[in-house]
This record gives sequence, C-alpha cells and structure tokens, in this order.
Amino acid sequence: MGLITLTSGVYSFALTFSTSGINFAVVRLVSSALPYNEGDMTSFKSDFLVSKIMGKAYFYCLFFSLLATLFLFFGAKPISIYLLNDIRVVPALKIMALSLVPIALSSAINGYFYAVRRVYKNVIVSFCEQAIKISVISFFLLLVFPSKTSFACLSIALGGLISELSSLILNIFLFVNDRSKHKLAKKHTLIFCKIPSKSNESFETNVPSVFSSAFPVAVSAYARSFLNTVEHLLIPWGLKRNGMVGSDALSSYGTLCGMVFPLIFFPSTVIGAFSSLLIPEISSSYEAGDFKRIKSIVSRVFGFSLIFSICISGVFVSFSNEIGIYFFNSYEAGVFIRLLAPLIPIMYLDSSVDAVLKGIGEHIYTMRINIIDSLLSVFLVLLLIPNMGIYGYIVTIYVTELFNATFSIMRLLNKTTFKPRIINWIVKPLFSIISATLVTRFIFYLLFSYSLSLGKLSLILEISMCVALYILFSKISGSITEDETSLAKRIFT
Repeated sequence: MGLITLTSGVYSFALTFSTSGINFAVVRLVSSALPYNEGDMTSFKSDFLVSKIMGKAYFYCLFFSLLATLFLFFGAKPISIYLLNDIRVVPALKIMALSLVPIALSSAINGYFYAVRRVYKNVIVSFCEQAIKISVISFFLLLVFPSKTSFACLSIALGGLISELSSLILNIFLFVNDRSKHKLAKKHTLIFCKIPSKSNESFETNVPSVFSSAFPVAVSAYARSFLNTVEHLLIPWGLKRNGMVGSDALSSYGTLCGMVFPLIFFPSTVIGAFSSLLIPEISSSYEAGDFKRIKSIVSRVFGFSLIFSICISGVFVSFSNEIGIYFFNSYEAGVFIRLLAPLIPIMYLDSSVDAVLKGIGEHIYTMRINIIDSLLSVFLVLLLIPNMGIYGYIVTIYVTELFNATFSIMRLLNKTTFKPRIINWIVKPLFSIISATLVTRFIFYLLFSYSLSLGKLSLILEISMCVALYILFSKISGSITEDETSLAKRIFT
C-alpha cells in the first residue's frame, strides 16, 4: 500500500496537468450560458454557446493531456529511480500515463452534466467505472499475476486504464444522446429568436474563453499538486530520519495514506456530490444577481455539512478500534482513525465552502489559500516528522486543515453576510451523537458480551443503530428540520 500510494502521488500531479481545471471551467461556463429561467427566448443562442464551449473544452483537454501522457510515459524510468527510489513501478507508471487522455475528456463531459443538472448520468458512469475497475484489478491480482509488489502495482494500473477507457466510451454515448434529446434550440424557438446578422456582434464573440476560465485555476492546481507530491515523497524520508527502516516507514505511510485516508474521506462522497451541484446552482444565481437565493443555499450548505459530518465523526471516534481490526487487521489503523476523526467536520465543511466560493467567482482566492496550505504542509512535514514520526504528519494535517477552513469560512461569511446557527448545527448534533453512541454501547453491552461478539456483523449493526439514534435525537432536538430532510432526499435520490 505504501508503494502504491507513493506512485499515486506522482500520478496525481500528471493527472492535475492533464485536466488543467477543465471540469470547473465547463461547469461554470455552461451553467452561465444556459437561460436562468425556463422558457427564456434566448435558448437558441444558449445552445450555440454550449456547443462552442464544449468544442473548445475538448481541444483544451487533448492538448494538456497529451503533454502529460508524453511526460509520464517517457519519464517513468527516471521518476522511479530518482524520485521514488524503486524501479519496480516503471511499468505501472507507463500504463497510468495512457489513462490521462480518457480521464481529461471524461472530466469535460462530467462538467457538462453537472452544469445542465443531470448529475445522475455522472453517477451511472462512476458506478460502471468502479465496478469495472474492481473486477479487472481483482482478476489480475488473484488469477493472472503472482503475488509480488511490482505486479500488484501493475494490476492496479491496468484496472485503472481499462476502467477509464470504458468510462470515456460511456460518457461519449451519454453526451451525444443528451445533446440530441435536450436540444435547447427547438424549431419553434426560431420564430421568436432573431439571428444576428453579420453587422451585429457575432455569436462567437460571446462565447466565453475556456482557456481564460480554466488556466488560472489550472496554474494554482499545478502548484498545489506539485507541493502535495513533494509532501508525500518527504513523508517516508522523514520517517526514516525518525529511526524507521525503509520497509517499516513505507508500511506506516501506506496504512495512514493508503487505508485510513480513503476510509475517512469515503463518506464525504455525499458532500462531494452535494458540493458539485452547488457550483452551477450558485453560478446561475450569481450571474442573475439573485443574492437572496445564494444566501439561502449557503445556509443549507452549512447546516447539512455540519449535521452530516458530526455524525460521521462520532461514529469513527466511537468505533475506531473495531474498524481498524475488523476491516484492516491493524490496531495502528484504528489509532489513526481515532486521531483524525475529530477533524472530519472541518474537512467536510471546508470542501462545501470551497464549492460555494468557486460558484461566486472566488476560485482564485480559494486556490491561493490552497497553495499557502500546501506550502505550510511541506514545511511542517520537514520540521515535525523527523522528530515526531508519523504523528508529526497527523499534527500537520490538523494545522493545515484548520488554517484552510478558517480563511475559507471567513471569506464566505464576508461575501454573503451569512450568520451560522451554532446551536442548531454544532451544539445539538454533538449532543445527539454523544447520546446515540452511549445508548448504542449500553444496549449492545446488555445484549452481547464481547466474548460472544459477532465480529463484523456486530460492528455493522452497532453503527447502523448509532446512526438511526442520531437521526432520531437530532429530530427531537430540532437540529434536523424539514429543510435538511428534503435536501437529504434530493441528494440520495
């Protein structure tokens, strides 16, 4: 896991370069090009603009993703020798390079589906992609390749390539079908829409620049991704300086970054889907000057993000040991989960706040804060890990996450004059999750002794009961209102 995670750090930088902010640019530009009110007589122009935006987006994607592919493919050997210090990952890096073009093109199409509010198509593609990836990787790991670390990396790279190619094919099919079914320029629209003559301003001059929208975000993303790659390369180095041997350092790094982090962030997919929907919604409202609606959306963002994340945080704190042992066969993983769980509300809220800021045109500010965050992280990794070991990295995560969230939230409050409801969104959910975990523990203590524990089944039942009691206590206390309930139904359905 350590070697795979280390390789992914280099791959993520190439991936950032290949996409170069295209998803955000397409979401923002397409949502701005669409008519704010349904039935708007500018639909013919809107359809033309969307077509031009997507055409330019594809060219933009191909240019940057081909450069990234060439860089990673031909640079795989020197990267493995001089950066990763492990020649075993050369074949994996070369195969990963071939997946960059499909990912970049899919990213542009995903942005289109978010902008037109047909996110369920992204969900379909994502589900199919993950199913193919899991199947292919499992096939190669279990049936084809021998159990060696180099072949494990190769299996994951092949699974990623095949799943990304499948994802692109499905994306293209859904996009073509969507454009034909939801054509904005209906025949009857032409009766009411006057097409400009040559003397008037051309439609093309009204098409927003994909490059000017995406590239400033891309440059900031390059800087942050590069710093994140440096940070992850420095972690095993710092652990060795702290006294660990190479294999132990890579193992601890893999446990924290390869197993615990994905688990901690897994529930945030709900927040991620929610946040992705915010950018087109807020962009449309911002373009129309509907600041009252923006304020309403911000209120719901804060409420849902905090209520949801406090529940997840409480579950991870209470059941960290059992999760580490039953799912990872690692006591160390349980310790890491318990240490990071209290930070979950800050992490999840920060991602939602960033989405809102991007929607109101503050993406340059958010990227600036993210770069400072990454610089601070690299500095703290160099300073703390050689002296504190892996726990120095946990301290680093706390400092940088609190820094990033504080400045992002302050900026949002300043721009929207929004006032958070501390009692309803923090105090009451905290009371509810503490009560839910205590009651759950007491009930299972009465029903089962630990010697008669049902293992994973018992853990799943305990977590399910805890979540159910949290929802019940939150409704009784008034923390979860009809707004949160209706929003949750929209997200999950």
